[in-house]
Amino acid sequence: MFVDVPDRRRQAAAWVAPLLVVVSMLTFVWLATQDSDPRMLFLRRWGAVPETLFPSAAPFAGLLDGRLLTLLSALFIHADWLHLVGNMLFLVIFGLPAERALGPWRFLLLFLIGGALANLVPVLLLESTRSVIIGASGAISALIGAYLALFPRAKLGFVLPLGLFLEFVRTPAPVMIGVWALLQLVFTFVGPGFGAVAWSAHLAGFVIGLVIGLLARPAIAKRLRNSRS
Repeated sequence: MFVDVPDRRRQAAAWVAPLLVVVSMLTFVWLATQDSDPRMLFLRRWGAVPETLFPSAAPFAGLLDGRLLTLLSALFIHADWLHLVGNMLFLVIFGLPAERALGPWRFLLLFLIGGALANLVPVLLLESTRSVIIGASGAISALIGAYLALFPRAKLGFVLPLGLFLEFVRTPAPVMIGVWALLQLVFTFVGPGFGAVAWSAHLAGFVIGLVIGLLARPAIAKRLRNSRS
């Protein structure tokens, strides 16, 4: 389990990350109350489906009928509780400090744009054009990449079970994120064997977030200096 080790400086309250968590949870609960057929229709309409985004008969039809918006709506739909809780945990851990550094609107743009671009990668790469790509994993990966770029010297707390005891260890964030990224690379190849087909979105999101974070770092550093002066 990872927990953020917060800075002792007083920081502005974050509201976008908690709002994204609430929206995702409400969507999941609402879908759980639906019957199987309406649920599948909803997933195919609002999830990112390669054959509807880029149909072979009209490859650019998705640009004209608004289907590209499903790259965004898919971010708020999750397959099961494990999928939801895992994403929301990492959204809280990395999203809250990233939002405080970026500001709410830049953070929201990073989540949406990074997530949409990350979802686009498996849409273009998947062999099964009928697969439905859902979940905030790509957007969360973008936040993790941005977190690494913005806070390269930060530390995360790692709760390590040692027999009957739990040991709290502080570990440099780049080490833990490096382990996370390695797992994503492994699951990109082995995940399809377990029914998970969009692991490439995780890696794509991470790279996108890392690049955005590196480009934004000088402006963010200036913003943080001004806010503390």
